[in-house]
Amino acid sequence: MNSRYHVAKNGSDNNEGSKERPFLTINKAASVAAAEDTIIVHEGVYREWVKPKHPGLSDLRRITYQAAEGEKVMIKGSEEIQNWQQTEGTVWKASVPNHLFGDFNPFREEVFGDWLFKSEYPKHLGDVYLNGRSFYEVGRYEDLFKADIRTEVQDNWTRKIVPAYNPEETKFVWYAEVNQEDTIVYANFNGSNPNEELVEINVRKCCFYPKITGMNYITVKGFEMAQAASPWTPPTADQPGLLGANWSKGWIIEDNIIHDAKCSGISIGKEKSTGDNHRSKKNDKPGYQYQIESVFLALKAGWSKEKVGSHIIRNNEIYDCGQNGIVGHLGCVFSEIYNNHIYNIALKREFYGHEIAGIKLHAAIDVQLHHNRIHNCSLGIWMDWQTQGTRISRNLLYFNNRDLFIEVSHGPYTVDYNILASAYAVDNFAQGGAYINNLICGKMVLRKVLNRSTPYHVPHSTEIKGFSVVHGGDDRYYNNIFVGNDPVEDAETSFEDAAVGSGTAHFNGYSTSFEEYMENVHQKPGDVEIFIDNEQPVYINHNAYFNGAASFERENENLTNQDYNPNVLIEEQGNEVYISIELPEEIDSLSGDIQHSRTLGHVRIAEANFENPDGSELVVDTDYFGEKRAQKSSIGPFAQLQQGINKMKVWG
Repeated sequence: MNSRYHVAKNGSDNNEGSKERPFLTINKAASVAAAEDTIIVHEGVYREWVKPKHPGLSDLRRITYQAAEGEKVMIKGSEEIQNWQQTEGTVWKASVPNHLFGDFNPFREEVFGDWLFKSEYPKHLGDVYLNGRSFYEVGRYEDLFKADIRTEVQDNWTRKIVPAYNPEETKFVWYAEVNQEDTIVYANFNGSNPNEELVEINVRKCCFYPKITGMNYITVKGFEMAQAASPWTPPTADQPGLLGANWSKGWIIEDNIIHDAKCSGISIGKEKSTGDNHRSKKNDKPGYQYQIESVFLALKAGWSKEKVGSHIIRNNEIYDCGQNGIVGHLGCVFSEIYNNHIYNIALKREFYGHEIAGIKLHAAIDVQLHHNRIHNCSLGIWMDWQTQGTRISRNLLYFNNRDLFIEVSHGPYTVDYNILASAYAVDNFAQGGAYINNLICGKMVLRKVLNRSTPYHVPHSTEIKGFSVVHGGDDRYYNNIFVGNDPVEDAETSFEDAAVGSGTAHFNGYSTSFEEYMENVHQKPGDVEIFIDNEQPVYINHNAYFNGAASFERENENLTNQDYNPNVLIEEQGNEVYISIELPEEIDSLSGDIQHSRTLGHVRIAEANFENPDGSELVVDTDYFGEKRAQKSSIGPFAQLQQGINKMKVWG
């Protein structure tokens, strides 16, 4: 049809949607737009939950929602509140009629779901904003008057005690009471008069999210979206985000600014019929068991490349979300996520649990994550379950509590040419990975997982081939630079059976070829036990180790200088990021080979090769900057790395 519908703040939904007579709401345009149509939204703040009503028909016949070029368009999940009355001191209250919320009142709805840790008081999906600043919820009215409401919580992953709140922000707090007719919101504005400032409360679950599944081939471009009461999104539940595809195929989400989602910003995850927090509601089985059931329910519902996934998420800025910047389970398959800037995710810590990261995906089959900048997050990238055919390439991660976590997956997956510059770099609770030409700074943890058997798939498909526990190993480490935190590595971990330390020494005792492994396995008769009792092979060569990082005992060629500190430094200058690293002269004597499908081989459990999503040969020969490497060239993420001080711009 190729129609173009316009939406503007001076429009009317009784108009025909032309540029001269635009619609007033985006939802009106969504109700009439069909395949090949474009909806152009003009400058202004649109307080609505956009619910696409019709899908596109193919990649070339999509429906496009876009902000008018050069105009600032905001979609908000909040409403402005102006009837504040001062109660005591700097505390004010506002009475909000419940009909404003419809059938979803965020101040009644608790943050709830599987793998969420309980707090002293229930937290709710509501929030209060003063000139865009998000407040903190307190559990009692009297807590509104405390000068500093900081508490401390135990990070269940590291077992460390950490502040639950930012002390600079904790004077801005709210508390709510909901009765049959009204919601009474109390807030401490710390001296500001809320009737003279912009004060908003979130009232909608989402800003842009279809109510029904199968809304395929939609483009969302150029908007700013904020202040949605999006719920907790574990892999065993419905996963609505502030913006999301809701079990659809072929979305393009690009050039948007996404912030202040209560939980998740962008969702490409599962839907409710395949699981709805049954672990938390029934308490009769582990969440792990319900997650397995979700996978099979999804297959019955048509989980396949033909029906869901294959999304593109690019060039977005995502920040200040309580749980995830980007989340997805099952519905994220075959997607590409690149050139996104993600920061300040899950640092507010009003609530906490697993399922938190800048990017948190389950079943990221053939997902390609590259050229993303992720910093100041509780965790940078977390690939959990069924990380198969996944490639994590040329990303910049720094100032995170942890950078990268791969969990209970069997590969093949590839991590190449990344900068992992946080003090805690990698959790490897998986097998079948290839780590190639990365700069890895900080602590690394290796752990087998023998109490959870997770699926692996026919290559490039959602079809399940089998299940396995994680034996550890079957990993490849080539051409990396490892930098420890200190000459003596911090060995603290919450898992007694984990191996900890920068570098590859935690693989000491592992075999170095499939043939050697098989010989070890079959030295005595048996079945399951003979495989569990023998370490899988690892393939490790041409790595450099500095500042306490330690090498695998059977690595043939490497550079090890545990006393040398390369002084890796990340500097932010506006939107630009620079890295400096000082390397010894010996670095020029160590080069690494180009790795590709034939050199990387196949992973044992999944019996699958390292290859591109289309099945073609994978060649890992393009550095962080996109420069092609020679067959023998410098190790690390930069093709031109050399002795002395190397300083370069890595973002912006």
